[in-house]
Amino acid sequence: MIQGIFFARFLPQRGTKVVHQSPPGCIVAEPGVDRPRFFDFETMGEYIIPRQGFCNRYVTICDPEDKYRILGHPVCIKDEKYVRNEFMFNFCIVIGVEVDMHPYEAVVRRLASTFTEMEIQNRFLSQEDLSTSADRRSIAALIEIIKEDLNNYNECMIPVDDANTINMKLFPIHRHPPPVKSWHVPISKMKFAEIIDDTWDLTMKKVIAQIDGIKDVRRISHDADVALDLTKIALQHLLYYDSILMLDLFLFGNIYAPAPEINDFIIDKDGMQDECSNYVYINGPRLPKFYLCRLFTSLCTSRTIKEWLKMHLDQGFPVLNYVDVRRFIQFGVIKGLIYRVHKYAVSSQYLASLVTGQSVKIEGGDLLQSYTDGCHCFDQITAERNIGDAKIMDQLRKFPPKGDVEIIYR
Repeated sequence: MIQGIFFARFLPQRGTKVVHQSPPGCIVAEPGVDRPRFFDFETMGEYIIPRQGFCNRYVTICDPEDKYRILGHPVCIKDEKYVRNEFMFNFCIVIGVEVDMHPYEAVVRRLASTFTEMEIQNRFLSQEDLSTSADRRSIAALIEIIKEDLNNYNECMIPVDDANTINMKLFPIHRHPPPVKSWHVPISKMKFAEIIDDTWDLTMKKVIAQIDGIKDVRRISHDADVALDLTKIALQHLLYYDSILMLDLFLFGNIYAPAPEINDFIIDKDGMQDECSNYVYINGPRLPKFYLCRLFTSLCTSRTIKEWLKMHLDQGFPVLNYVDVRRFIQFGVIKGLIYRVHKYAVSSQYLASLVTGQSVKIEGGDLLQSYTDGCHCFDQITAERNIGDAKIMDQLRKFPPKGDVEIIYR
């Protein structure tokens, strides 16, 4: 939310002065207005209209108490028609220091550029008091409307006069999403069927139709009949807008271990156990919640999912009769209760060849040789070479000399 907005200019006889502000009295005192000010303007004035080296650029300032952030774009227009041959002003927005300031940068820049053009055209700012035209809005009315419209609608379109209109919109700034890998599995966070329509991109619609929480990116690309690169781009767009999340490929040979956040599940923080029950139990009788805690805490770095299931079966607890294991693991990873332990192959001979630049020929071909530098997990090999864990291990054992390849878990 925009807490306040104000227009300041430099007066040769009086220095920096706040000419208009919204809400009234938020920056400097006004007659008849009794309200606390956001900050002491006297201590901040030299930063609102700074020296010329800081003019004509985007500037952010925090007040001494670190409660508010002032966003501005001081402007200096040089022309002989002005006193001292220059006119300096600034339209500033005040927000809380905890608020993300990036969406407001474009607004501040637009305010500076728009009013600079209007000043050059008809001295809209410098001769405000001399204007008698009833066809143009006052600056005080403009900043009031701008603040209210941006706070309420995230956009504004305000006619100023016959020749000028202020158009601005707040856009959320999202972080650039991480790269999408072919072995990742997308899971939707919303019901796309309720929002998708005929205007959507055809490639995007074909990709979305294949997102089921089970298929990896490579499989989605194949089933949607879309090139893998285009599929990754489409999924990256969905990631950017926080519409999906990415998990690892689920295989019974995967290894998972509890994270420190498992304590939140054990004490049932925010009703997490009920949420998990509704997500993972299959049709039939539901077990006491104690069993869910037991399942999570029995995962460890030395046990695959297959071995984990067998251990519980030997103890008389047939997990598969009650729990959808894939959804159980997904819930744990999404909530941060457990983490994945990946497998990597490392060949000392191949690493030495990378250092010396002399490639080592492997008898029978080098199908997996480029994956043995410790930087490629087994999920990547499975997705890109379309072979399972057992076959990967068989081929790695054939690498000469015997025992050269080691498997690292991390």
